[in-house]
Amino acid sequence: MLDLRNIILELIAKGADLKATTDRLCVEIEALAPGIVCSVLTVDREGLLHPLSAPSLPEAYCAALEGLLIGPDVGSCGSAAFLSRPVIVTDVASDPRWAEFKDLALPLGFRACWSTPIVGETERVIGTFALYSREARAPTKAEQAIVDACIHLCAIALERHERVLERERRANVDLLTGLGNRAAFNTALSQLPCHEPGTWALLVLDLDNLKVINDGFGHHAGDQLIQVAATRTELAASPNRVFRIGGDEFAILIQSPDALRDLDAFAAVILESLAEPLSCNGHALLPKATIGGAVLTSGDRTADTVRQNADFALYHAKETGRGGFVRYWPGIDTRIIHRIAAIRDVDAALRDGRVEAHYQPIVRFDTRKTIALEALCRLRMDNGGLLAAAAFQEATADVHVASELTERMLEIVAADLRHWIDSSAPIEHVGINISLADFHGGKLDQQIVSAFAYHGLPLEYLVIEITESAYPALRDKAVLEAIEALRLKGLRVALDDFGTDGGMLMPLLTMPVDMIKIDKNLVDRLAPERASAAVIGGLLHATQRLDITVVAKGVENETQATQLRSLGCTLGQGYFFSKALDRGAATSLLWPREINKVAIPI
Repeated sequence: MLDLRNIILELIAKGADLKATTDRLCVEIEALAPGIVCSVLTVDREGLLHPLSAPSLPEAYCAALEGLLIGPDVGSCGSAAFLSRPVIVTDVASDPRWAEFKDLALPLGFRACWSTPIVGETERVIGTFALYSREARAPTKAEQAIVDACIHLCAIALERHERVLERERRANVDLLTGLGNRAAFNTALSQLPCHEPGTWALLVLDLDNLKVINDGFGHHAGDQLIQVAATRTELAASPNRVFRIGGDEFAILIQSPDALRDLDAFAAVILESLAEPLSCNGHALLPKATIGGAVLTSGDRTADTVRQNADFALYHAKETGRGGFVRYWPGIDTRIIHRIAAIRDVDAALRDGRVEAHYQPIVRFDTRKTIALEALCRLRMDNGGLLAAAAFQEATADVHVASELTERMLEIVAADLRHWIDSSAPIEHVGINISLADFHGGKLDQQIVSAFAYHGLPLEYLVIEITESAYPALRDKAVLEAIEALRLKGLRVALDDFGTDGGMLMPLLTMPVDMIKIDKNLVDRLAPERASAAVIGGLLHATQRLDITVVAKGVENETQATQLRSLGCTLGQGYFFSKALDRGAATSLLWPREINKVAIPI
């Protein structure tokens, strides 16, 4: 027994496989006690039996024991585990605890079975150790001594195995959600075959509003949002596997034929499952997600290619319209590479202080005086040239870039406004363009307040100009509340490029609007006999009743200016009056001629 003990302990110390260790134990026991057959079963936390080692028992016998629920009359092992004490059955044929199982044992010649529970450190039964005898009898003292020694060895081996499994579980399971983590995802992805196109797909899901909820309601609320999103996604995606691979990012490996047949419908089901609000400390939180996906194709040599394609699709989805699903298509990566290059350029400009504000005048049609300005972002290139916003527009779809660029523009505009106001310049306001990505960044209101407060400026000097692509953001309750709070402090909201996509009056009825800027396309079509004149005229009539200011953009000649004034439009902007000017030229434009003679610091 001492030799046996040393053999088993050495196997355990060397980290040998659990089954190999207990198999060796059973073989050695059977050699020590001829006529005895040994078995080791494990008991899981649900109380189910699982054969671990029984080298001398037929596979069919072990299979019959798999998954049995322990109980007071479940043979020797099930009863011992249930009662947490040894069960000595001296006659399998007549013992009531074997009534339902004797037909398994008797044909094999077993007449007695003595089982002892294996108890772990927490006093939970984690297994059983059993000896079968071909004679109807109790164990001898020598056999009982074997049992007593082996129970301790089995407990050491099983507990070490459980600790190893727990370490592996912790290494592969996200503790907040219980889903597989990034390591588990990487392992699962590496095991997927790539030789048969269409057999699997990958969706990457990003929670859009986690940062907003963390900032607004605290990290406890953010954690609850993640947990609920994980539960709903796993339920909606079943039987496909879901992993949490980042703070607000989940991956779904799709292998079920139904989901693969219609990936768009599958993604829609997941998005719909997330749409239900959840309650957190009296607040109704609404999970919002964007999904990108890719299917294994004939050109994908590795699973990492599919993963990269899904990431490209997610990136594109987040920048073209959050809250939906985009499936990867060839060419999308080229566009994204261009976008990434643009982002890199803007990042460099922000770092080097090469972001400038240029100002285009807003002019009264009757007096032709400049009464306001629109601030337009420009990047100063290394060679001294200027890049207009259109050249790096793709970069501003990125939430972080848009946020930093807007913050820098607000700082420049606030400083310039402070200078103009201190010099008594006749200026009513400065408009600054805001993108959809700015709203998704979650801190636009803080940036506005901070920049203007630093220079001691009231918000009534600022108009935020929102393009039609960003209109959906104004339906978000949190965004609406933040804007309304700023409007109460004097900030005004303008809908820019109004009428670009044909949408006209509905935004005026459903959104907080103080001003609209008629799109250049409408102004270009302006002629006395054309429909544009009627459309603009009707729009001016409606906005007058709603007390909404109107600015006509893209005015390029006197004819347009005259006709717009005759229709009732009072303000215009365009190359007919002036192109966008740097700070010095804009300063000169604001002052009367005699003041222009005074040196103005630039």
